[in-house]
Amino acid sequence: MIFQHFNLMDSRTIFDNVAFPLKRSDLTKQEIAEKVTELLELVGLADKAKAYPSQLSGGQKQRVAIARALANDPEILLCDEATSALDPKTTSSILTLLKKLNKELNLTIVIITHEMQVVKEICNKVAVMEDGHVIENGSLLEIFTQPQNQLTKDFIDTATHVDQGIETVLLHPTLLNLAADDVLVKLSFVGGSTGEPLISKLSKDFQVAGNILFGNVEILQETPVGTLLLVLSGSPDKIAEAVRFLQDSDVTVTIIEPDEIEARKVQKGEE
Repeated sequence: MIFQHFNLMDSRTIFDNVAFPLKRSDLTKQEIAEKVTELLELVGLADKAKAYPSQLSGGQKQRVAIARALANDPEILLCDEATSALDPKTTSSILTLLKKLNKELNLTIVIITHEMQVVKEICNKVAVMEDGHVIENGSLLEIFTQPQNQLTKDFIDTATHVDQGIETVLLHPTLLNLAADDVLVKLSFVGGSTGEPLISKLSKDFQVAGNILFGNVEILQETPVGTLLLVLSGSPDKIAEAVRFLQDSDVTVTIIEPDEIEARKVQKGEE
């Protein structure tokens, strides 16, 4: 297990901190020394063996804690808010190290975190808990593209910033200038459809213009996931045909009604 605040022994060197779990093992002193040296090399701290925790940065301390946790060759590594005490750059380096360990050591890593960005970066399976109960679980892609629980949706919104970006557009009077027959839609893409020239096809095949107000694409588990906010302009029947075409192309289409926009404006004004 690795902890949020490292839990290193300040009076012991880095070498001795990593060696401590091996104190009751059957290894000789020489074998322990070799193993600790190997672990420090693995986490990128081979030159810090004789240093003390007070001489290290937060990221380096967490690397020591990871090396210590690996000393007895565990099958599972538990990470309890392991990056929440670190700055974004250091968090990124620790997550990169954990992914490396997962691959090279065939190590299962269980991460307990409230930071959805961390989940998005490293996990392939996700469980969401509330009041001690699992309320939703699935693959990373399922949780991020088809969340079923409101708490999950709220967490994902903080990680992707998509809804925040869309709301900024909806509340900006010069950006959202809809004509009488215009339809405002949010398109959600997963997988191959993300790279398809669907918007150009709307104009070519249905005589429907698509004005892009907001766009976002990211990669989750090697799968592209995208969101677009579009104003569709054309005759109502052609727009309806275009929407059906998008849906048949595995695109989730959400029509944003004028009263929803007004409700958002009122809510924002009250805040």
